[in-house]
Amino acid sequence: MQDFLFYLNLGWEHIISLDALDHQLFVLALIAVYSYSDWKKILILVTAFTIGHSITLALSILDVFRVPSDWVEFLIPLTIVLTSLDNIIMKNQKQTLMRANYYLALIFGLVHGMGFANTARVMIAKSQSIAIPLLGFNIGLELGQIVIVFAILVVLFILLNIFKVNKKDWILFVSSGVFALSLKMALERIPF
Repeated sequence: MQDFLFYLNLGWEHIISLDALDHQLFVLALIAVYSYSDWKKILILVTAFTIGHSITLALSILDVFRVPSDWVEFLIPLTIVLTSLDNIIMKNQKQTLMRANYYLALIFGLVHGMGFANTARVMIAKSQSIAIPLLGFNIGLELGQIVIVFAILVVLFILLNIFKVNKKDWILFVSSGVFALSLKMALERIPF
């Protein structure tokens, strides 16, 4: 149980900490097109991200493949750039964009899972089963994502209902900001 709680906390920190801006921006870009009434769809969306993240993390820990960390550190903000750009380009096609985001969450979750793989590979001993660490880490990650989503939805609810912000303006504003920040990160991390 102690190992499970350790990895649960590690997953939580992986998404909640100040060093996790890239993951937080990705979640923000993914859910920018949704409303607070879409909370069930959003939970499915962040779970798709966790599934993708889990698959790559497990395969990396099992040493099925390795990607150089400088490439992973570049690809992570690139996924955020593409997601936010998709929001900007398709802001008038909300239903299509919402469907596309499920695939983006799963596929880009695969990339994000590589970001923790090197650390996880060192932490999980060869003799140790990866089941408990992966389960704990992914539950912590999922709980952290739910907290971030809840915070974003509270802000969105206040902006839309109290300040009467236009939903398309919200999508454009958030996606443009996320695009700028993640593009800056990607350019700073170009591996060649």
